[in-house]
Amino acid sequence: MPELKEFLDDKVKLYNQPAFIEKDPVCMPHLFTKKQDIEIAGLFAAILAWGNRTTIINNSRKLMDWMGNAPHDFIVNHKDTDLKPFVHFAHRTFNATDLLYFISFLQYHYMRYYSLEDAFVPAKTYKEETVEQALIHFHNYFFSIEHPERTKKHISTPARGSACKRINM
Repeated sequence: MPELKEFLDDKVKLYNQPAFIEKDPVCMPHLFTKKQDIEIAGLFAAILAWGNRTTIINNSRKLMDWMGNAPHDFIVNHKDTDLKPFVHFAHRTFNATDLLYFISFLQYHYMRYYSLEDAFVPAKTYKEETVEQALIHFHNYFFSIEHPERTKKHISTPARGSACKRINM
């Protein structure tokens, strides 16, 4: 076990520093201080997190820029005309259809709840919830309103055997 501790301590030294964060998609939520902005930036960075890190960060920044670098305010208060820049967005297989649904869902959610936490653990019932249960709940809730079928590939669920790597980020 001492070898494992030493290995993990070395990884902490490598990754737990600002120089690493600025070149990793985890930098996106660090751009914000408001809880909801952090949640939204983190969700988009996680969903886009496959492929080249620089491209992931650039596309995540583009989304935040289009939201006026106030993603929660944008999500809650945007008008249909504000969505024009999003219509041609694409990151690998995540396209404008998916993005517009994410925005729609987030608006639906934030009009009802204070935090994205409620999408994973309703009524903050942390006592008996497992991560697996929370991820399954999030998936089911995320697709509980009318949605494009193609978007389902972007939110995984343990109910179908997925490890849910991106959503766990």
